[in-house]
Amino acid sequence: MQNQQETALDAAPAKKTIKVKQTLCRRVREALLSLGGEAHRTIVIEQVARNLGHDVRQIPEDLQLQVIFSFEETWKDERKRAAYGFHLPFGEGSHRWGVRTLEALAA
Repeated sequence: MQNQQETALDAAPAKKTIKVKQTLCRRVREALLSLGGEAHRTIVIEQVARNLGHDVRQIPEDLQLQVIFSFEETWKDERKRAAYGFHLPFGEGSHRWGVRTLEALAA
């Protein structure tokens, strides 16, 4: 019985982590769209931080890392990449992020 409780407790943080990543991905997409579809990741991180109410002069390092990780993880997963429209205009390893809109995907 104790093992079942421990397993249930272990599963809860994983679900929260997934939800946080999805929320960050949506925020990154919104930021990219507001910036014209592509921008350097630093600018995107600043936009996301601003939207979350942070002072962009002192963005928490863990927020920066979470935004970068959520973009990169989504970009590496083909299904998620298609769902969010993420792409790297200058290729892998680039710090310029982009988002494809539905109109661009249809063309």
